[in-house]
Amino acid sequence: MSSVNPLSNSKGVKLVCELCHSPAYVQCDGCKVTYYCDVEHQRADWTSIHEKICQLLISVRAAVPFLASAEDRAHSAEQLSQRKRQLIDVTSKEAQRLLYEGRHVEVIPAATHALTFTIDVYGLTSVELVPVYLILAEANIGLGNLTQAEEYLSHAYWTVLKTLDCSNLIRSKLHRNLGLLYSTKGEFEESLRHLSNDIYYASTVSGPSDISTSGGYFHMANVFFRQNKMDIADSLYSEVADIWHSHLSSLVDVQIKSSLRSGPVWFDDTNQEGLDENQEAEALQILSAICDIREQAPKKEPAKMSKVLHALTMLHYLSMDYKAAHECGRKLLQLTQQLPRDDTSDSIALLIDNIERKISTKQDSFP
Repeated sequence: MSSVNPLSNSKGVKLVCELCHSPAYVQCDGCKVTYYCDVEHQRADWTSIHEKICQLLISVRAAVPFLASAEDRAHSAEQLSQRKRQLIDVTSKEAQRLLYEGRHVEVIPAATHALTFTIDVYGLTSVELVPVYLILAEANIGLGNLTQAEEYLSHAYWTVLKTLDCSNLIRSKLHRNLGLLYSTKGEFEESLRHLSNDIYYASTVSGPSDISTSGGYFHMANVFFRQNKMDIADSLYSEVADIWHSHLSSLVDVQIKSSLRSGPVWFDDTNQEGLDENQEAEALQILSAICDIREQAPKKEPAKMSKVLHALTMLHYLSMDYKAAHECGRKLLQLTQQLPRDDTSDSIALLIDNIERKISTKQDSFP
């Protein structure tokens, strides 16, 4: 990530900072097509996203050679567009992951790259801009920059309003962000109205008990929690924990059955997709928050705490963080000793056994 002064570039070429668009005086030594006003902005971009896209930027920012035929020019343009779409995918996914992890400062550069390439590929009025606007809005809400967040949400709102075939999934995400904004401003009734719309639109896509809908319940529970309406908040937190517990249980069941199966596999019962990185990050954010709330509650409810710890143990197991899975599993076993045996007891025992075997195998692989 070392830097050099780029003023030796061709005269007449205006160099601007990747992050703030001020005059640039520092060049990335890796790609040599990215510039910054100072080393601080270079470091911020590198930490956020540039390390992952440094080499990818070369092919989209290098000078385009002259091509004589229209066919060659069209082919070159399509290849360039594909490379930009790849960058949109990489930068937006990374921005979303950082957002779920609460790293709001680092979200901004990655999302800004995603916005720039999305505008370049799809235009200024395209609905494809909305998911990026929402990431930028949520990051700014997290940073307390509410005026900037409102500006991004305004862009997203009007784009959705003007798009007749806008998907309900995008509408769901828009209302979730509006709910978060109004909650931050302390306008709880307006926040709950938007979060209700979030749940409605998400439910039309995946159903009311899907993990994509659970985020709306979770943020609504947080609003009721802030209003000190603890019974309603508790009910919603339980609903979220149940949704994730059910989803993770089905994934773990498939994985454990697969690992125990010996001999040739004559059929495939693993049609259910696993979690992607962003779903893992969202699940960890939500379940960890509910776990903290359960731990700090004046009235301890072992059964509810057990459900959350079981879900967290399964999540760590699926993401192959066996150390964290073992730690959660240890707490889970201690807690279940206070509870009567039920339908989950055998599955918990089998899960813990698999975690311990994974850890043992990993240790044995290192002399």
